[in-house]
Amino acid sequence: MRCIIIDDEPLALGIIKSYCEDIGTLEIVGTFTNALEAIPLLTDTHVDVVFLDIEMPQINGIDFIKTLDQKPLFIFTTAYSQYALEGFEINAVDYLVKPIPFPRFVKAVNRAKEIYELKRGTKKPRKSPSEPINSLGVDQFVFIKSDYGTVKIKLKDIKYIQGLKDYLKIHISEEKPVLTLMTFKDIQSKLPDNQFLRVHRSYIVNIRGISSIQRSKVIVDDVRIPIGDSYKIDFLKRIGM
Repeated sequence: MRCIIIDDEPLALGIIKSYCEDIGTLEIVGTFTNALEAIPLLTDTHVDVVFLDIEMPQINGIDFIKTLDQKPLFIFTTAYSQYALEGFEINAVDYLVKPIPFPRFVKAVNRAKEIYELKRGTKKPRKSPSEPINSLGVDQFVFIKSDYGTVKIKLKDIKYIQGLKDYLKIHISEEKPVLTLMTFKDIQSKLPDNQFLRVHRSYIVNIRGISSIQRSKVIVDDVRIPIGDSYKIDFLKRIGM
């Protein structure tokens, strides 16, 4: 993956640069101490991942990302944890708080690599149902805007998502559903596709929550969810039938 690093602290920039070089799967095409100086490169050159500090002169990292029409994948690298919520709201791949341990950096890069491969259609074939699905840590979550605030939802707690006209209704274990003004495309971009699958124009299900399959329906928490004709082939393939 082609990447650039933006950090106004030369020492921090050097550490991230050395981390990228140690991993070996990243091609560094530019380093900058000023975010605005990176704009020409981002405009004229294809960049897959941006490692970006937040507190910088002239423009902070979050505002800088918002100015880009074509956004690459980006990972925040910052000494300030208070921006984490806003960072995830604009779909940051990850949010790393300095000093960044190398294993934590590798984890963020691996996550970016997975998203990169999914977008390019080069991700390795999924495991068969007889093999365990990659486990997600207990800290895996999404932030969803609902009403006048933002709700943090653990992925493992999502049972299924139902479309209701302009809204989505997220059904959560042992909690009342969350209503959000989002499209299915928006919510799917936040969810790992090895755990969540769209089975109908109005439903996404958590694969781990499926208790049984009955003809053209899946059963999730005693709720019968229809399998749409246009989704059936992919669904059956995903579950190995």
